[in-house]
Amino acid sequence: MDHVFQCTGHELKIPNIVDSRGMYVFDDQGKQYMDLESGVWCISAGHNNPRINVAMIQRIGTLMHAGFCYSSETLEEAAQAVLRIVGFKDGKCVFLCSGSEGIEISRQISKHLTGNSLSMTLHDSYLGSYASVTDRSKGWFLFNWEACKTCDKIDSCDPSCRLLKDIPIDVADFVFEPGSSSGFVRFPPKALIQNIVETVRGNGGKIVINEVTTGVGRTGKWFGYQHYGIQPDFVAMGKGIGNGYPVSVAALTKPIIKELEDKPFHYAQSHQNDPLGASAANAVIKEIETKGLIENAERMGKLLLPRLEALVDNEVVLEVRGRGLMFAVDMIDAETTNAVYSDLLDLGYIVGNRGTSFRIDPPLIVTEEDLNGFIEAFKGALAARKKL
Repeated sequence: MDHVFQCTGHELKIPNIVDSRGMYVFDDQGKQYMDLESGVWCISAGHNNPRINVAMIQRIGTLMHAGFCYSSETLEEAAQAVLRIVGFKDGKCVFLCSGSEGIEISRQISKHLTGNSLSMTLHDSYLGSYASVTDRSKGWFLFNWEACKTCDKIDSCDPSCRLLKDIPIDVADFVFEPGSSSGFVRFPPKALIQNIVETVRGNGGKIVINEVTTGVGRTGKWFGYQHYGIQPDFVAMGKGIGNGYPVSVAALTKPIIKELEDKPFHYAQSHQNDPLGASAANAVIKEIETKGLIENAERMGKLLLPRLEALVDNEVVLEVRGRGLMFAVDMIDAETTNAVYSDLLDLGYIVGNRGTSFRIDPPLIVTEEDLNGFIEAFKGALAARKKL
């Protein structure tokens, strides 16, 4: 990999994977690894999924890319599937290339419709790789909800709370990430989010949900916002919606579409609404529904969470957080985390190393047998650290 620029901030551990199947990837030495990170949380229906591959191959053989003046019915079929699972009756979709772009277009439309330029999000949100969301020195109001964690009204959330009263009236878009929290897997209180949504919407602002990480079954529901009892204006999805293919979707509600009829909006890029990306998204939705993978994610998550929580000893493992098949395991320090990470790789298990914590986000096809094997390996790796 001498001529590949690596700038992710993560160390490349296995340079040459030559095959993949289901839960596993295989290197050029014949070693198999159970991928409990789903690539970069993208492989929702398993690596090298044959049904999704066939759908994409068929599309490759007809029309992969569309111009501005021609398209394919593939887009309409995929859009209807997306709107059905997100619950946006008579809404519309735009298909793009990355989750970051799905968030970006949703924010641009919000600003266009409201005439306001201020965005709002929770202080620990990760909203993509674009400078427009990473540089929050201006144009942003960050809601710090740390104090909410110890509030005695956490389950009810008093609308008269000073923190809620501090929300500016000219917020164009509240971008809510329902659980990933920059990779740390934190779930803001339901009542708090409901109050924020009511405040922002009451002031004429729009609600954008970042489902790039939490969507497509990851939290045991189709979308993470469905745990919060709120109705968004936009839902941005990526990662799992393409099962590894770089496609994203911004879904817009019918009321937003009606507003845009009176105030037209223009946004164009070369791979907007490409048939190949749409076919991938449609095939992923069909596969998840056919295999009952949303239900499996909820069921397997309920099995794994208590087993991970049982590893908390306040010596090596400090805390576990999870919902569905999205987990974070906080460790005592970076040295221990790196050592356990290396041990797991040696044993054939890939997890996400986040410095002083692990991310565990297996494909939705994971079985109880898979989880049993991983837990035993994890226990052994942790025990080895305690003996040193």
